[in-house]
Amino acid sequence: MKNKLFIKAIKLLLLAVLLCCHSITYSQDLLNVAVVGLSHDHAHVIMNEYKQEKVHIIGIAETDRNLIDRYKKTYHLPESLFFNDIETMLKNIKPDAVLAYNPISEHLKVAEVCLPMKVPLMVEKPLAINTKQAQLMAKLSRENNTPLLTNYETTWYASNQAIKHMVESDGFGEIKKMIAKDGHQGPREIGCSPEFLAWLTGPKKNGGALMDFGCYGANLMTWLQEGKRPIAVTAVTRNLKPGMYPKVEDDAIIILEYENATGIIEASWDWPYGINDFRVYGTDRSYHAVDGNTLLENSTHTESKPIELTENHYHDHLSYLKAVLTGKVKAENDLSSLSNNLIVVEILEAARKS
Repeated sequence: MKNKLFIKAIKLLLLAVLLCCHSITYSQDLLNVAVVGLSHDHAHVIMNEYKQEKVHIIGIAETDRNLIDRYKKTYHLPESLFFNDIETMLKNIKPDAVLAYNPISEHLKVAEVCLPMKVPLMVEKPLAINTKQAQLMAKLSRENNTPLLTNYETTWYASNQAIKHMVESDGFGEIKKMIAKDGHQGPREIGCSPEFLAWLTGPKKNGGALMDFGCYGANLMTWLQEGKRPIAVTAVTRNLKPGMYPKVEDDAIIILEYENATGIIEASWDWPYGINDFRVYGTDRSYHAVDGNTLLENSTHTESKPIELTENHYHDHLSYLKAVLTGKVKAENDLSSLSNNLIVVEILEAARKS
């Protein structure tokens, strides 16, 4: 009887050890990331992923005490995670990557600290406020052989990934026209935080709708054009709500001219609802990504055929980032790549000048 009880106890102990090891293995499989800045409302995405135990956050560089207290309360973050500056943070922790949620104009400052330390960096779109800053960031990335990536919501849309496959398949022919519509009712109207609005609606730290939403179309079109630069960029910007956004444009139309194609980007803080709509036209058919999960094929102006979407793509920035860091993906001309996003910034700067 004692032997049976002893054997049973050993089995239970072994099971507990196995479960513990499994738990540890799973935990170690997650990325250890550091966060720079909390003023970008997209920071809530990574915080929710932290809350859902999809990622480890091992450090946060932020100086705004109100923001710190708010995020601590909402996501149950310990005080020990917070640092006053990036340099101090990276002296105390060794993250797999840094994720930046600060003003676009301050992405360069983050790159100047992280990249020489060979810490991979992913910033929220767009890459930089102007081409000068973008080129300095690229130089740092290349000199230190360290990834510098840009995160867009639309990168993870199954519909956009399917369009790329469709236009490269037999029978589509050349792309003739691309139309991207991106935006919403306006950042104030949809309830963006005061800290986010403070720089999102400022001409020096971000710009208006042209920067905020024009980058999506520029990113997708550069991708479909295999990294080609447009031969001309023309833009018209308007201020439809001067009382709401007195310092920046809230509506922009950008026309990209390629050798054999045209791209039209409609970026606005004046849509009646949120829109991330992308259309690509070929010789005898077109594809319309209505949203992230809906893709239609048209061969006439009246007939639309839904396209079944596959799972053969990365669904979020964390799984993609991990694939880049482990060498499964080479970020050469994909939507998050440095080469693509340097051209995106060039397009945005040309549009602003136009």
